Amino acid sequence: MSSLNRDPEHLAKLRSYYAETRRIPSLARIGDLMGFSTPAAKKFIERLAGEGYVTRTPDDDAWVPNQRFFERPLVEATVQAGNPVSVDAVPAEPFLIDEYVVRDPVQTVLIPVKGDSMADAGINEGDLAVVERTPDAKDGDFVVAIVDNDYTLKELATERGQKVLKPHNSAYPVIRPKGKLEIFGVLVGLIRRYRH
Repeated sequence: MSSLNRDPEHLAKLRSYYAETRRIPSLARIGDLMGFSTPAAKKFIERLAGEGYVTRTPDDDAWVPNQRFFERPLVEATVQAGNPVSVDAVPAEPFLIDEYVVRDPVQTVLIPVKGDSMADAGINEGDLAVVERTPDAKDGDFVVAIVDNDYTLKELATERGQKVLKPHNSAYPVIRPKGKLEIFGVLVGLIRRYRH
């Protein structure tokens, strides 16, 4: 997107508006938000449509966000978790979190984590587990399994030829199912929010 006409700044305002209201406003409201006329708002939204950020609904009565609308900048430099390093202007590429974490959108669900049995693996209560629904799991995968009609998140392992579920907290025992172990899905990502 060209920065010559301040479209990136206006797109940021539109994204903030959408985050609060979950809708793209009318052209008149866009004009009010950006400080320009309704015809200028129409040209702006049409530029966004041309670049794939928004599209018209099938019945052509409203603008809705496209996938690109939810892109976030991915900075090319890494952040030091040790000693700080000097950083000048660092370039960033568009990045869509869903494309990074989700391989199969139809089979992927988010499940809130409850409890601390996986804390030593860095999986904490309140995290959102990104789980791809599949029975295909291998030893070492973190899986959501169904044991005695309850869901649990553990590491899949094999002991003496039997599948078991290993916690990552020494306060919890290894789960050795008596019957068949049913795998609901495999953990493919984790979402954690630090500020509420």
